[in-house]
Amino acid sequence: MQAPAPKRAVRAAFDKAADSYDAVAAVQRAACDRLLQLAVRNGHQPSRILDAGCGTGYALAGLHRQFPAAELLALDFAPAMLRRHPPGLALPLCADLEHLPLAEASVDAIWSSYALQWCAPGRAFPELARGLRPGGQLWIATLGPGTLHELRDAFRQVDDAEHVLPFQPPEAIADAVEAAGLTVLASERATLQAWAPDLRQLLADIKTLGAHQTGAARRKPLGKSAWARLQAAYEQHRSPAGLPASYDTFWLIAEKRP
Repeated sequence: MQAPAPKRAVRAAFDKAADSYDAVAAVQRAACDRLLQLAVRNGHQPSRILDAGCGTGYALAGLHRQFPAAELLALDFAPAMLRRHPPGLALPLCADLEHLPLAEASVDAIWSSYALQWCAPGRAFPELARGLRPGGQLWIATLGPGTLHELRDAFRQVDDAEHVLPFQPPEAIADAVEAAGLTVLASERATLQAWAPDLRQLLADIKTLGAHQTGAARRKPLGKSAWARLQAAYEQHRSPAGLPASYDTFWLIAEKRP
């Protein structure tokens, strides 16, 4: 099935980002590390795990370490991301997590970190629930509306265009999970931050992560005056560590009801 135009743009961005992604993905790794702690603490012992939206495969080593007997499946819709994986660690699947190439009730756990924000909750969660066996668990980290709020606020000094993805609030995510036939077992929310010495580097890092697609129409480059206003607005967020990029992170553990 052909992806909608915005999805095609997102896929192309992540394909382009694959080779450089890990160099700037400290926040993404931190979100994965915390999700693994929550999953292990929960005590579930799956025999088959799907990493849905696996990116360059950072989570796979931790999943293998904690669940050495489990079969690992690694799904991403960007082929270049899958090519970054260590060989033999997981079965690669190139597909959209809204359309899993899996039989119904065929996995014991689905892991998804920083991928579901690119999906419609009403489509993604029923599909994830379909793939889970009864009693299987969903382990997710996703992004809330406070993500990149500094960038959103700064761009308001420039124009009225949408420069940041409209992230779902945690309440909407939890509601979509429950509506899909899952019971929330645990959740957590915190803000993780990346830092850059200046705005140009911060925007370059976001682009390197492939996370610059918003679904809005392509815009012309900013002129000198608009760029100056953007820089001045963002400088208000500066701290001794540099300019921050905030990631409003929501972790959730849920179980499929019988």
